[in-house]
Amino acid sequence: MTDALAAEWYKLRSGRSTAAMAGTVALFLSLSLLWSWYVTRYWDGLPAARQATARAAPPEHPLATSLPVCAVVLGALTITSEYASGMSRTTLAAVPRRLTLFTAKGAVAGAAVLAAALVSLAAGSAGGNAIVGERAVPTFQAPATDVAAHLLALGFTTAAITLITFGLGAVLRSTAATITSGTAMLMVLPALARPLPSPWDERVWSVMPGNLAGQIAGTPGSSGDQGVLSAPAAALFLAAYVAISLGAGAYAFTRRDA
Repeated sequence: MTDALAAEWYKLRSGRSTAAMAGTVALFLSLSLLWSWYVTRYWDGLPAARQATARAAPPEHPLATSLPVCAVVLGALTITSEYASGMSRTTLAAVPRRLTLFTAKGAVAGAAVLAAALVSLAAGSAGGNAIVGERAVPTFQAPATDVAAHLLALGFTTAAITLITFGLGAVLRSTAATITSGTAMLMVLPALARPLPSPWDERVWSVMPGNLAGQIAGTPGSSGDQGVLSAPAAALFLAAYVAISLGAGAYAFTRRDA
């Protein structure tokens, strides 16, 4: 397993797609800092009465919206790129134990995304708060424990989305189909839940993978939606998505030809 992990880590960090994802994360980290700078300019121009009621998205908001999409792309490419290039046969010849190989691929991808998400979110939040300074912007002056819980939930949810898409990619074996399905899971399905009659609209919206982070941390999502799940229930739903996707992916990976 150690050799398989080392090999998969080398392939992941040397791939052009990984460098592109890292560049994208760096870009959105810069946008987070730019957003915080804009908030300070906007806040300073408001009268005192308006400042008392003004609200702004938190400093890490640009990252919170982009990281799940990056996770979908990287999770898909981790498994589907070798099918597209024909390298899957070479990889299986080097590591014939398919379950070991599948586990190593998923572990490396999930760990890399988790580390990148936590570091970038922490940097975006800390940098944004430093730019805003002592200004009493509510979302920039939240208690440290609430901020930490929110950032951790975002990071682990992003890593979970990577694993969900990774498992889906093992089933579909197509980069385009996997990325399309993963993106639809994040953006299309929650939108389709909104026209449903109450209370099913909020219930269905609440169980979508991309909407679980705020419920796990007990904080509203980026659009202000709170969701109806308790933190343990939201975490259980997220774990179930990962388990089902990885289980289906492992079955397909070990049963099909390369």
